[in-house]
Amino acid sequence: MHNEEKFTPKTWPAAPEKATLEAKNKFMGFWFFLGGETVLFASLFATYLALKDSVPSPDHALAKDIFDLPLAFIATMLLLTSSLTSVYAMYHMKNYNFKGMQAWLLITVLLGFAFLVLEIYEFYHYVHAYGHTFTSSAFGSAFYTLVGFHGAHVAFGLMWIISLMVRNAKRGLSLYNAPKFYVASLYWHFIDVVWVFIFTVVYLMGMVG
Repeated sequence: MHNEEKFTPKTWPAAPEKATLEAKNKFMGFWFFLGGETVLFASLFATYLALKDSVPSPDHALAKDIFDLPLAFIATMLLLTSSLTSVYAMYHMKNYNFKGMQAWLLITVLLGFAFLVLEIYEFYHYVHAYGHTFTSSAFGSAFYTLVGFHGAHVAFGLMWIISLMVRNAKRGLSLYNAPKFYVASLYWHFIDVVWVFIFTVVYLMGMVG
């Protein structure tokens, strides 16, 4: 039964996410995966910085002409808040409070969805208001690849968390699924950190030219 025996807050391990050999192996695999993801995003950032001023004509819109900084800031606050709520979820996991963990994970998911809705609206606005598309310029291709790729990671992270919540809704916490919740939370933090770099490099630096 994969360590699905019942516990109490007093018998629950202090670090359930690392209490078994299987859990430690999950962590090892996750860090290798994260290393690859870091290299991939670093390549996308380098490509964007090299192409951000590459437009077909001098009068073509640049980043400072089209970016909606207030919208990007709201999206940033939503994602950073979702990172905080995932911390609260893991706090309840460590204290063997399954309902508390599920509640905070649900809030995390809702904030993540709100971020995606804003990002989709942002893309729609840029395309229809400025003709800023994936094929309009090298700048457009680099922008949509970097920001869109991050959005795809957010969508994947949401599906990951939701699947864990649904699959374990009736099972409760165990030493088998606690590492899965914790690793998903770490992945969510990674997504948030990447977005902080995107907000800084793409939006803030873009607005100052």
